[in-house]
This record gives sequence, structure tokens and C-alpha cells, in this order.
Amino acid sequence: MATSATSEQLLVVIDPVARQTDGESVRIAKDVLSAGATTKVCLPDGPEEFARALARRGARRPVVIGDDRALIRTVALLHRQRELAGCVLSVVPVGSALSLAGALGVPTGAVAAARAVLDGVARRMDLLVDDSDGVVLGALRIPPVSLREAPLEEPLPSTSDGHGHASWLRTCQSLVRTLVPARPVRDPLAVLPRPRPARLRIEVDGVTLVDLDQPVEGISVTPCASGLAEVEVRPVSVGAEASSLVARGRTVTVSGADFRYRADAGVWGPVRTRTWVVREGAWGLTLPA
Repeated sequence: MATSATSEQLLVVIDPVARQTDGESVRIAKDVLSAGATTKVCLPDGPEEFARALARRGARRPVVIGDDRALIRTVALLHRQRELAGCVLSVVPVGSALSLAGALGVPTGAVAAARAVLDGVARRMDLLVDDSDGVVLGALRIPPVSLREAPLEEPLPSTSDGHGHASWLRTCQSLVRTLVPARPVRDPLAVLPRPRPARLRIEVDGVTLVDLDQPVEGISVTPCASGLAEVEVRPVSVGAEASSLVARGRTVTVSGADFRYRADAGVWGPVRTRTWVVREGAWGLTLPA
């Protein structure tokens, strides 16, 4: 559902990271917004000032100039304040991490995004809310379990017989290093062990899609139409490639051994169980008309 966006009074909150990484785009966005609407500009220095600026917005429509993390932080703050449903949020993406904003339909150019704030429409978006009151705007993914990284080099032994031989040994070792060409430094990624499959129980609306006895290579949960989430599970293939298992529902529960998950721009966990519920039309975002 879309409604016309008003641009009479705007609270423009500029994330400090955006000011540091691309001050020119910040200036351009601020100029475009100020030319088209009555604006109050806030320059918070940290998360606490950012939160206070949002809390004191009054009737002004909040506009965040920043990257994906700033967008996620804003939605999470409004959700915790229980003010998300009655608020329409606008964003001008500035920074290095802009993939989430782009996937949501926000232009990633400063001028186009600022014009969308002024002339766009407010669209209601679904949201994933977990049992710890965390929010997910886009997709979440549970990757395979990573094994502990092995040390790259064996430490040199520390030997001493009480007569200073340890110091003598270190001197000899130092001399040898100066005479013998150094070994090439190994790429740390080259020695990382391959992730092992995860053993997790995935339930969609109370129905078990995959149980602990079926190892999986990955899981994705993505909000889709009509207040539902699409769950895709990729089982471990034996011989021929295994087909993905797909289901849709409003509630998704993952449990089993400790696991981490990627949600929007962050990695969370480890946790043993987590439940996500789709909130239909939970938040509003201004997008191009």
C-alpha cells in the first residue's frame, strides 16, 4: 500500500560515519532537502545522541543520511520505542554499505534519493521480529558451521637450563633468520578449514521442515508478500545435488547446536534457538513514486 509522502517538515539526522566517509554527498543531499522542505538538521556524534534526536522529532518526518547500519539502527530504535507503526521513515544512502537500501528500492545516488524523500510515496514494509526484540529488514541467512581456525605457525620452543642458554638460543635463531631466506607468508584464507554442515531443526508455523538428523548447508529466511516469510533450506547433497526445501509461513523457529546468523548488515549469535515472526506492514519507507 502506498500513500503520498509529505515533505513540509523534516528532521534530517546525519550519521557521523556518513560525514566522515563522504562529506560531499552529505552536503549535496542536505542542500536538496533544504531547498524543497523545511528542515531541522541534527549532527549526532554517537548512538546516544542519534537516539535522542529521533525521540525529540515531534511531528517532523525523520530522514536519515547514512549507510545500511544507520538505517537498521533507526528502525530498531523506533521499534523498541513502539513508534514504528505510526512513523514513515526516509533515507538518503551515503557510505560504503548500501546494498540493503538498494534492495529495498531506495536510490543509492544522493540527489535521486533526496528527491525521492521530497516527492516519493510511503510504502508499508514487512519486518521480521525475533524473540529477543531484534529486527530484520531484509533477508537473514544461517551459514554452515565454521570449524576453529588452526594456528598458522608453530611457536619456537623456549628452552633454558638456568645458565642463560635461552638467551643464547634466541641469539642463534635470530642470526639464522638473517642468513636464511624467509619462508613465504601463507595466505590465512588458504588454511581455513571448510565449514561443516549444520544440524538444526527448522520449523515453519509449528511444522518441522528439517530435523536434526538431516545436515544442511544453509538456510535463508526472506519476507515476501502478504505477511509471510519464505524459508529455503539447502540440504547436504549426497551424490547428485539435493533439491532445496522451500516453505512459507508467519513464524520461523531454528534450534539445535549453537549457530550464528547473518541479518541485514550484521552477524549475530551464537544462539541455540531463535524464533522470527513476520509483522505485516510494520514500518513505512519513502520510495520513488
